[in-house]
Amino acid sequence: AAASRVFAFRDARWAPDPQLEPSAAVRSPQPVPLVIDNGSFQTRAGWACPDPSVPAEPLLRFRSLAARSRGARGGAGAETQVGNDLGSPEPLRWLLRSPFDRNVPVQLELQELLLDHVFQRLGVSSQGCVDHPIVLTEAVCNPLYSRQMMSELLFECYQVPKVSYGVDSLYSFYHNRRQNWPCSGLVISSGYQCTHILPVLDGRLDAKNCKRINLGGCQAAVYLQRLLQLKYPGHFAAITLSRMEEILHEHSYIAEDYIEELQKWRSPEYYENNVHKMQLPFSNKLLGSTLTSEEKQERRQQQLRRLQELNARRREEKLQLDQERLDRLLYIQELLEDGQMDQFHKALVELNMDSAEELQSYINKLSLSVEQTKQKILQAEVNIEVDVVDSKPETPDLDPLGSEQSLEDVESINEFEPLFAEEQPEVEKPVAAVQPVFNLAEYHQLFLGTERIRAPEIVFQPSLIGEDQAGIAETMQYVLERYPKEQQAILVQNVFLTGGNTMYPGVKARVQKELLEMRPFQSSFQVHLASSPVLDAWYGARDWAVEYMTREEGWITRKDYEEKGGEYLKEHCASNVYVPIRLPKQAPRTTEALAPSRALTSSTGNPCEQA
Repeated sequence: AAASRVFAFRDARWAPDPQLEPSAAVRSPQPVPLVIDNGSFQTRAGWACPDPSVPAEPLLRFRSLAARSRGARGGAGAETQVGNDLGSPEPLRWLLRSPFDRNVPVQLELQELLLDHVFQRLGVSSQGCVDHPIVLTEAVCNPLYSRQMMSELLFECYQVPKVSYGVDSLYSFYHNRRQNWPCSGLVISSGYQCTHILPVLDGRLDAKNCKRINLGGCQAAVYLQRLLQLKYPGHFAAITLSRMEEILHEHSYIAEDYIEELQKWRSPEYYENNVHKMQLPFSNKLLGSTLTSEEKQERRQQQLRRLQELNARRREEKLQLDQERLDRLLYIQELLEDGQMDQFHKALVELNMDSAEELQSYINKLSLSVEQTKQKILQAEVNIEVDVVDSKPETPDLDPLGSEQSLEDVESINEFEPLFAEEQPEVEKPVAAVQPVFNLAEYHQLFLGTERIRAPEIVFQPSLIGEDQAGIAETMQYVLERYPKEQQAILVQNVFLTGGNTMYPGVKARVQKELLEMRPFQSSFQVHLASSPVLDAWYGARDWAVEYMTREEGWITRKDYEEKGGEYLKEHCASNVYVPIRLPKQAPRTTEALAPSRALTSSTGNPCEQA
């Protein structure tokens, strides 16, 4: 049972997104909408097409990250990688950039990289523009400036015909509706950066009573990383954010009663039965060598063969290079013999030589070097089978010219010299296996006890990480108390949980317990969990796009953008509430205020001179 609770980190690499070829149904009889769930953790994109030949699921799913390298030393330009093309985030952690500040896109140049990746991989084959309508998710109560910049990017850069903005959690609520729409409910959406409490009345968001908690999966991963780094300082570098996210996704859970659960973990029996051991990768070199003398000899011979092949390949490359240079010098010498003095002197200047004697001396040296290299190659082919049982491999002769390639050969052999240390079989003694004073595999294990519940608990108790914020239960009670009792009873009949941070086991039971404590005696309530908390936002956006594909409700056209500005929003059942910018009107100038200026103008006589 103990061995069954040892889990290895997958450390899975992200597979690059394929280049997809869109079906003909997405363009005929008219271009269908392209649905993009623009999340701060992951971007999901796909087509909203009623045709059954088009998959009704997101075709692209990648992390909302981009990394731009500084360029190679050889002069190559900077390389930009997006999403799954990164492979693994840890080697590039210091280069990773996200367009989001919390859950609001603010870096539009990075957002453009993400959209370019989406359009390219989905095979959008429009000339100079994207002629598909776009359904895009945005944050709750999204700032007008952010929407303005996003609309400017879509309409000016991509020339989209129309766009619709909606809230991801409301799309998920729309997809999971259990009764005739419109309906009311209290949406609890917990994502990567934020947690929202959203009251929905008669199918529309009540934006005035929405509340946000600035905690989510990102803060839980950072908190778990700090806990384990303090607990295991010897494995500081191995405790990475990617591995912490894997622990949160697969080994953490929400305690129904946090204090009671901590009391359970104090029991040694409960700890032994429920602790999860995460195995870190390690090397067996510290355990001592268990190879036999024959295996050691075979390994030395393999190393020597590889070294011989490496030296042979370097000699061939050197021979080819010297032969080309020798042919070039002989061609220049022929120019002198043919009497073409102008070309001969020009060639000498290019070679930085002064006379024909210097050219001849260099030809002689190069010819000698070529002959010696050929002899070495022939000798290596003859002596390809080398017996290394009791002898140390001989160092190849140095090049008389002292070339760089010969020095490199010597250095490479010196690097392998410890591998070919002299063996004395006659004094070989049986060596007992080195017994370690501790279990090395167990030393590289992370024991997850109370950490399994501490990290996800921060959304209910932000004070665990020093945040001066209210948790989900307090915020939910605060939002409910802003309504009359009749509306409170309506809202709690449909408490809806969505978002990737609500996928922990036990989160539904915890919310039910909190509601039971805050609601009146014998009152009823219902808590529902989204069928797919991560993907239901995209599914709901697709449902809306298919239903409203031929309507004008909720779509912002290019004409609306040009007339009313980029911050303009057409509301629909899953959108934010549009609050236009109201500039204060300037007060008209009164006659008393104008009198001093008239008097001053009359005294100077010339208004232009006064100005």
